Amino acid sequence: MSLSVTQGFTKSLAMTVLSEIGDKTFFAAAILAMRHPRRLVLSGCLGALIVMTILSAVVGWAAPNLVSRKWTHHITTLLFLGFGVWSLWDAFHDGEAEDLAEVEAQLDADLKANGGATKEKNQDSDELKKQRRPLLTQFFSPILLKAFSITFFGEWGDKSQLATIGLAADENPLGVVLGGILGQALCTTAAVLGGKSLASSISERIVALAGGSLFIVFGIQSFLSTVE
Repeated sequence: MSLSVTQGFTKSLAMTVLSEIGDKTFFAAAILAMRHPRRLVLSGCLGALIVMTILSAVVGWAAPNLVSRKWTHHITTLLFLGFGVWSLWDAFHDGEAEDLAEVEAQLDADLKANGGATKEKNQDSDELKKQRRPLLTQFFSPILLKAFSITFFGEWGDKSQLATIGLAADENPLGVVLGGILGQALCTTAAVLGGKSLASSISERIVALAGGSLFIVFGIQSFLSTVE
């Protein structure tokens, strides 16, 4: 049992880190943290990613009870191989090169649509509101909810979410959840603390190549393994 948990944990951790670094939600967290209190941004983004990881693992765990174990195993194999090819394609065709600019443009458009003052005035207002509100109500602040919603819907249907579902269908769900949460925590914390400078300095091609290679390795391992 412990071996299966460890295996699921290790695979999920590696897959999550290589999938989330340079992802749109990574950039979104970095940019939001430059404009709003980091604590609220981190709480919102990380909360959304944890919920998404648990939901994905539950779906993956339930899949073998709805579909035969043999079919879920084959589907998982195809998912890993498909995502591996997808990531490698992005690496060689710069499919993710415009993610940072795209996310920043979306957030700028959202900021302008909402109207409001300059960034400095917004920060001062946030601090005053934060001091006046009780601690409990800060968990429902617009900034936290915005970070949560942007991250949650940004991850919905993303290849990392689908890969987590497939991994949970083939590995121990507890290990997948723990590894996924740790990986999400590491990436989100790095994005929030490092800001856009960290996101800009990351070689997306290398990350995409490493992630694609990892997915293909998982796919080959799944293909060669026997169905219990």
